[in-house]
Amino acid sequence: MASPGHSDLGEVAPEIKASERGTALAIADLEWREMEGDDCESPYGDGTNEAQDNDFPTVERSRLQEMLSLLGLETYQMQKLTLQDSLQISFDSMKNWAPQVPKDLPWNFLRKLQALNAEARNTTMVLDAPPDARPGEEGQMEEEVLYWDTADNIAADIYSFSELPTPDTPVNPLDLLCALLVSSDSFLQQDIILKMFLCQFALPLVLPDSENHYHMFLLWALRGLVRTWWLQPLRGPGSFKEDSVVLPRMPTFAFVRMDVSSNSKSQLLNAVLSPGRRLRDCFWHRDLNLGASPREIADGLVEISWFFPSGREDLDVFPEPVAFINLRGDIGSHWLQFKLLTDISSAVFILTDNISKKEYKLLFSMKESNTKYYFILSPYRGKRNTNLRFLNKLIPVLKIDYSHVLVKVSSTDSESFVRRLQSIVRCVMRSPCRRVSVEDMAHAARKLGLRVDEDCEECQKAKERMEKITRKIRDPEAYKREELRLQGEPWRKVAQVEKELCQLHWAGDSPEKCRSELRGRLLELRAQQNSLDPTWGVQEFVRGISSPSPGEKQYFLRWMELGLARLAQQRLRPPPETLLSLRSKHCGAVDATEPLWPDPLGVEHFLREMGQFYEAESCLVEAGKLPVGQRRFAHFPGLALELLLRGLPLELVDGGSLSVPLRWVTGLLKELHTRLERRSRLVVLSVLGVPGTGKSTLLNTMFGLRFATGKSSSPRGAFMQLVEVAEGFSQDLGCDHILVIDSGGWIGGALTTTGERFELEASLATLIMGLSNVTVVSLAETRDVPLALLHAFLRLETTGHAPSYQFVYQNLHGTSAPNPQLRDGRQCPEPLSDGGLAVACGETRGDGVRTLADVAFGDPEKQHVWHIPGLWHGVPPMAAVSLGYSEAIFELKRCLLENIRNGLSNQNKNIQQLIELVRRL
Repeated sequence: MASPGHSDLGEVAPEIKASERGTALAIADLEWREMEGDDCESPYGDGTNEAQDNDFPTVERSRLQEMLSLLGLETYQMQKLTLQDSLQISFDSMKNWAPQVPKDLPWNFLRKLQALNAEARNTTMVLDAPPDARPGEEGQMEEEVLYWDTADNIAADIYSFSELPTPDTPVNPLDLLCALLVSSDSFLQQDIILKMFLCQFALPLVLPDSENHYHMFLLWALRGLVRTWWLQPLRGPGSFKEDSVVLPRMPTFAFVRMDVSSNSKSQLLNAVLSPGRRLRDCFWHRDLNLGASPREIADGLVEISWFFPSGREDLDVFPEPVAFINLRGDIGSHWLQFKLLTDISSAVFILTDNISKKEYKLLFSMKESNTKYYFILSPYRGKRNTNLRFLNKLIPVLKIDYSHVLVKVSSTDSESFVRRLQSIVRCVMRSPCRRVSVEDMAHAARKLGLRVDEDCEECQKAKERMEKITRKIRDPEAYKREELRLQGEPWRKVAQVEKELCQLHWAGDSPEKCRSELRGRLLELRAQQNSLDPTWGVQEFVRGISSPSPGEKQYFLRWMELGLARLAQQRLRPPPETLLSLRSKHCGAVDATEPLWPDPLGVEHFLREMGQFYEAESCLVEAGKLPVGQRRFAHFPGLALELLLRGLPLELVDGGSLSVPLRWVTGLLKELHTRLERRSRLVVLSVLGVPGTGKSTLLNTMFGLRFATGKSSSPRGAFMQLVEVAEGFSQDLGCDHILVIDSGGWIGGALTTTGERFELEASLATLIMGLSNVTVVSLAETRDVPLALLHAFLRLETTGHAPSYQFVYQNLHGTSAPNPQLRDGRQCPEPLSDGGLAVACGETRGDGVRTLADVAFGDPEKQHVWHIPGLWHGVPPMAAVSLGYSEAIFELKRCLLENIRNGLSNQNKNIQQLIELVRRL
């Protein structure tokens, strides 16, 4: 997983032992004492840094405990909060309530972050909310809003009560983030940081831990972040690149504060990262809500953000990717973090108003550093003569000149000052400078004695197993053919025979001889599959997901996803728009469901291989060709189900052959029924529609799921995930779990109403919609309903399994305004196209022709049509998710849950009924 090229940090340090880490910390402490003298304070005694002595002050040691208790997170210190805990559907999921007490803040943050809401970091609490604005405790709420009683003091000064009360304990957003990360397991940490990344928030890189006296470098938490960018200037297809943010080596610039500074680092960083006047609040700063409130546990936090170019000269502040790092707090109190930043940065910008003897000694100790240093001073603060005297001494020590000393005169010159800073950064980037990756940063952190979250034993064992598998994958397409042998052509042949058998079954009057021949051919194909053994790679994968350690199993699965995604990223390809335009020019009409490049090798291919072994064996057992006692793969559905329960999407419709592995799917559902026992009531929610209309993103934003997104990387099959309903809410909602189905990108490719492609799409759409209680139909602005969906609508009307429909029109191209309003949800769609009418007219009933308007919109009171604003506010890759998109998706989710609770989504199913429906449909 190492990135190519030479690191500027020298030899990579192996993981150091605890004793060596203590030695490194002791050396850092000794260096500080030598600078200040024996009577100085340790830099680690501010409650946010490493303290190596047992006499660490009790008051400092309890600061984290007090914050966790305030936020209601103390119960998660030992048993960490999990991703599944945070995704449960509860009463809160249907209310847009404001936090009123500190214990509401973590859950409000997680809920808003799951919805990619740009206001997730706001920790303002509202004490004057009406009783129904917050779930439960209505009686208590009414008592709390009685702020004073004139009967107690008839002379009370009413003017002193003219403002509503504010919380006694405001919580700095950075304290909330640190407390929540400390209370979360590794996989929830990854999810939190992924969502923050999509919202363009600055991310934690080093997490301070005052309680255990060790900071944590968050390498694992950043592992899943991927960004697509364009190199400047555009040079054709080769300018498009997609990669993990932790692997590429790039220039890195650190901004730190020494003693006091009248200038805000975070505001300055935001300005440097923003093109023109389009200021983005990437780093939380003093002028935002509660940004100036005291930090209790977040001092010493190191944050990171990146700039990635879009290929547009008017927007690209920098011509290549670049990282920016922000240290919260004074470098004198966080000497270890400062040393790390000097070891990894291309340049360090030091903001200060004072340079006295103490600061001179501190910086003098960096005389051997190869990092470039810049000072940002304010002329209105501090002692100017003293500053100049010590600056003159520091210039030869730090090997700088007066061009490295910047004076920010006033707020009126902010724009020109920011342009000057940007120019300095570009100049450093053009010169020979240190370039590091996040992995390199982690190695430097180990050398200094910091812990790295990825170094735990379970994570490293899982990584080793993943690397053993991926090391043998030279060519993913060849690997599929040679190692995943039951897929591809063998599975397509089986699927074709099963399809013919199904057609004969529905025909009813077909000759028995023909059926017998097809059954014989099917058994022959299945016997050929069953005669093979799983290859070494598949066996190793099965061993990985069979680990007795739940943590190691989950780490292995995530490592496999990351490792296989890395293989796909290494295969350079032009952006989708380029290929579409080329294909349009040379090949005529574009079939949107045809892959623009081969389907990338993913975890689903290994699970699909397991499914085919199970299918072949089950088929022979059913036909009496194999004794039950000789089964080798009967445990495979149980292994796959465990992954589903831990949040992995499982395949319902095979993306390779666009067919349903019936025995495998029913085996999974039977295992699910056994595992859930009494909590097996299900609501099935599916999303269908035209490829590229944001179906997967909609589901991920609505429920916090992990469906693959993007035409270039997402698999083509239909996948399902399970969302748990909290026990306290399941009786009210009427179900225990919601099974969510994402249809993938295979519907919408049929351009005519005849032919095998159309039949296949219509059949699969009928299956998914028939299983569903609620179907969300995602459409582009063209408002053309896919022909296969129209056909499925009309088919299902005769079966009695038609779901409740929600139609979503998404703005796929326009840039969203900051606060767009959701349009009237009861607008009817525009008239059907000629093709749609032709399909609708093809299905006749005794009472005449039925069209989509009859099926889905016959009752004007039950029309559900949603207009969703565009996903991005700005131009990717530096665009954030628009607030309008997030709020519209929340309203759609609330409406869906209300319909389920009110019984408007058809009768809920148990798993046994779902198994029967799969077989029938």
